[in-house]
Amino acid sequence: MPEFVRAALDERGLREQYDARPAYQRNDYLLWINKAKQDETKQKRLSQMLEELEEGFVYMRMDWRR
Repeated sequence: MPEFVRAALDERGLREQYDARPAYQRNDYLLWINKAKQDETKQKRLSQMLEELEEGFVYMRMDWRR
């Protein structure tokens, strides 16, 4: 996990919510964020992931229930 993602999760208190997601979701988020070529896009994607973790029942803008 990139340090900027780890720091954002810790800063927002979302590490537990991230760790509770299935492995495929955690991997998808990290790959999706890191595939972005521009830092601005990485930050935008990171923000989306953080918002979805806060909401709790959203994954890649789709409804998701455990």
